[in-house]
Amino acid sequence: MNEAENKGKSLKDQPGYIQRPDKSQSFKSLTEWLKRKKPRDLDTVVHHCHDAVFSEVDCLKCANCCKTTGPLFTEKDIERLARHLKLKAADFEQRYLRTDEDGDKVLQSTPCPFLGPDNYCSVYEQRPKACREYPHTDRRRQKQLLDLNLKNAKMCPAVHDIMERLEAHYRRS
Repeated sequence: MNEAENKGKSLKDQPGYIQRPDKSQSFKSLTEWLKRKKPRDLDTVVHHCHDAVFSEVDCLKCANCCKTTGPLFTEKDIERLARHLKLKAADFEQRYLRTDEDGDKVLQSTPCPFLGPDNYCSVYEQRPKACREYPHTDRRRQKQLLDLNLKNAKMCPAVHDIMERLEAHYRRS
């Protein structure tokens, strides 16, 4: 399915979509509880869950992130990708990016134009910082990322599974 065929389709209609049960309310409650309680071990627990989940998950079977959202592009990202594609930075921006309502540079459309039909990224070694760090569950200061994790759990099966493990861990505590 090409970009034109994907455009306007819901996440569930995207090729390779991995269905997870809707746990939005449960995860929202967990997120609010974690914000209130501020557990000291949150980073450690999230990182443990991250490692466990990503030892089992193959992102290439899904690529929901690349099909449904776009990263923010920094000036360094733009310069690096433009150089790789043998374009001027301004030409790269004109061809692939737009400025959103917050003034950030983002993709003009989804799915990502660099995503291949096999879910491989054609610019993987030069991909934007936001793509390199996604889904952010291995970063420090997870308390600051709880809302982002809640949002990402709706689209990323790995984050969904991490949230389920967090729920199970803190329910036992």
